[in-house]
Parts: sequence; structure tokens; C-alpha cells
Amino acid sequence: MLRGSCLCGGVQFEIERAAGPFELCHCSRCRKVSGSAFVAGLGVRTEDFRLLSGAELIRDFSLPVAEHPPPYGVSFCSRCGSTVPNPAPDSEFFEVAAGLLDDDPGRRPDRHIFTHVKSHWYEITDDLPKLDKDALIALRMRRE
Repeated sequence: MLRGSCLCGGVQFEIERAAGPFELCHCSRCRKVSGSAFVAGLGVRTEDFRLLSGAELIRDFSLPVAEHPPPYGVSFCSRCGSTVPNPAPDSEFFEVAAGLLDDDPGRRPDRHIFTHVKSHWYEITDDLPKLDKDALIALRMRRE
């Protein structure tokens, strides 16, 4: 069981297991949400997620659809501002920002995504695969 929480500890959750993938997303929206070069997003099955406390603290923000539905959305703790998981009840799968985890997920990042729009000031220096938008779409289409 993996436990996670926001900065103030008001929102706490647990995940039965980290399903993956574990992606480092360099898109401009993820950079703005994280305030960093990328978001480390860990794939989780909704059925494996349990919110333990803080539902009343969670707020949602959605940007309009950029190209294709769904819109870009982020949930955050209204007390400390940390991004927090808030899966849609009808979703099978969602991503948790790995920085929220209090425990080791037992996985390491699989790939960098949206590398064609990464920040100019950050150099990717590891050997993980680097997928631009087209390569990511092709990968996800093969899985469906």
C-alpha cells in the first residue's frame, strides 16, 4: 500500500499499487502546474485509489480543450495549494503526481513525454525514451 499527502497533510490518500506508466511530462501546462521542468505522473487505476481525508479541501480547475477532449484539469488542496489526486468517478485510470507519495512506488520513470515543447533551460540527460506528441499518440494507439 502506498500512502500520499499534500504539503499540509490535510489531503491524504492511499494507492493499492502503482500500475504505471510513470511519465515525465514536459508540456507547458504540466510545467505551469508544477512550477518546474516537468510533472512526474504515475498511472493509477481508480479502483486502487482511496481518499483517506481532505475531500472538503479539494478544489478543481479546468482549462478549455486545447485540441481534443478532455480539457486539462488539475485538482489542488485549498489550504496549501499542492496538486492532489481527484479521479473522476467514472474513470478507470488517472495520474498521481509522484511527488505527493510518502512511500516508494517501487517503479521508476519509464519515459519523457512532450519533449518537443520542453523548457529551453532544462536538458534531459538520462537515457529514458524521449517521446514527442506524435510518438506518444502512436504508442497510446497501439495500447487501445
